[in-house]
Amino acid sequence: MKNLSVFLFVFSIYILGHVSGTGITITNELQFKKLLWMRCYSKDDVIGPKVLSIGQQYENSFRANIWGTTRFMCTLKQGPNYKHYQNFTAFKQYTGYDNGADWDWRVREDGIYLKKEGGIRKSVDMHKVYDWIN
Repeated sequence: MKNLSVFLFVFSIYILGHVSGTGITITNELQFKKLLWMRCYSKDDVIGPKVLSIGQQYENSFRANIWGTTRFMCTLKQGPNYKHYQNFTAFKQYTGYDNGADWDWRVREDGIYLKKEGGIRKSVDMHKVYDWIN
């Protein structure tokens, strides 16, 4: 009985690590009143399509799974004609011990930038990750 109590206590602490601090944020920092079209999806969820005005952001918090396989893919398109686009992994959990962290994406004229906080991997300052595809 004592072993079961210890196991349940340790397991509950492990599960609590997967409840907080996990999600993606996408912010439209484009210029010249350009709209941002976005659509994201995982194995279980579909977000969008949504259109964000300049300065507007979309936030999605979720639980990373205990197997370490949570992943969100996104497609972003730059308005008004939506000629420039990018498909990318917007969130990836690395292991079952990883709650995934917060992935903060900023969409700019010259590309798509990322800042990550938390998770098992080192936090990452804002830096350019993707260029636009024409």
